[in-house]
Amino acid sequence: MECDICNFENPKGSVSAVIIKEGRILVLKRIEEPFNDMWDLPGGYIDAGETPEQAIKREIKEELGVDANIDFIGCFPGTASWKDKEFPIISHAYIAELTGELKLNTSENSSFNWIPISDINLKEIAFDSNKRIVEYVKNNFSINFEELKKLITQLDASADIKEINLFRSILNGYMSRKYADGKLVGVGWIFPRRTLLRKQAVIEDVVVDSSQRGKGYGKEITLDLMRWAQENAIEVIELTSGSHRIAANELYKKVGFQLHPTNHYLYKVE
Repeated sequence: MECDICNFENPKGSVSAVIIKEGRILVLKRIEEPFNDMWDLPGGYIDAGETPEQAIKREIKEELGVDANIDFIGCFPGTASWKDKEFPIISHAYIAELTGELKLNTSENSSFNWIPISDINLKEIAFDSNKRIVEYVKNNFSINFEELKKLITQLDASADIKEINLFRSILNGYMSRKYADGKLVGVGWIFPRRTLLRKQAVIEDVVVDSSQRGKGYGKEITLDLMRWAQENAIEVIELTSGSHRIAANELYKKVGFQLHPTNHYLYKVE
């Protein structure tokens, strides 16, 4: 009897984990077809009754023997095959922070490797959906973390920056980057938020390396963040700047920001 449901080309749900440490992404070597002996991302198919979040945590536990904290990246379409039949899939990609020591399950993959993001060869990655995920990672998460930390400590010497939070901040908004002679010399972030009154965004952590100030880089970064806000239908942009940052305050006024009379309160949640 012919299965009518089987004739539908609805994609099958899968999950993939992006695990990054010191600018290197974790890949696993497959031990079965399709794509035997090629590099794969941790992950697999979503079981019946599972959410994608449950599925990716289960797959990480099964393949790597460890729990993880996850943040959603996005959905990436692709194809897979079974018994020579190709079918569509939709992969839910997550950035994952492992909470213990990796213990590879060698019944599923023969080995693992940490490959620098900038060095990944997409031709060596299994599955077209994973290629799209890795390409996204290369385009969005490739950054010299040591250079970034040096910049941020110029803004706040006590700052303790975790690499995973860099990727989370990129996922939650937009990061503007300024390079000079191949070196990261300035950054700034903007994050959207929806209130009852309007769609707003907050600019945070605009900083230019002390050796590169006075060249207009801070203005370039700020205007780039304002461009992103306009393209994303933001109605109001907020920012705060210490009164001691004289040059920064003058810059914000020049590009159109107005000082808003308000009391700015902070409460540290313990």
